[in-house]
Amino acid sequence: MRLKLFFALLLVSLSAAAAGDITDEIALAVKSGNSKEISAYFTDNIDLKVLQQEDVYSKAQAELIVKDFFTKHTVKSFEIDHRSVKNDTRFAIGKLDTSAGKFRVYFLIKKSSGKLRIQQFRIEAENE
Repeated sequence: MRLKLFFALLLVSLSAAAAGDITDEIALAVKSGNSKEISAYFTDNIDLKVLQQEDVYSKAQAELIVKDFFTKHTVKSFEIDHRSVKNDTRFAIGKLDTSAGKFRVYFLIKKSSGKLRIQQFRIEAENE
């Protein structure tokens, strides 16, 4: 009986891991510098800060701002340093190394209209 329960729990855990974590998917999009992929996870109106530009933007406006950043800052590497999950809220903080310097990336994910979406996305100079 215990063996069956163990395998059932193992199967559920493996299924969840195979489905992937939205945080990892977003991290891959940042690592590739793909603004279109990143913005696919944005809410319709997102709290965005990219260097000195900070406001609540529409999804389309935010994508253009992020695209402009990655056009000027070719990604060398991106690694998540810290992440947290609590119920339907997640956040991650990572280090982004680009051709034009090093930056800190932060994103907050919450459930919106039944789906996990980025509600806040920030790219700041590493020393801020």
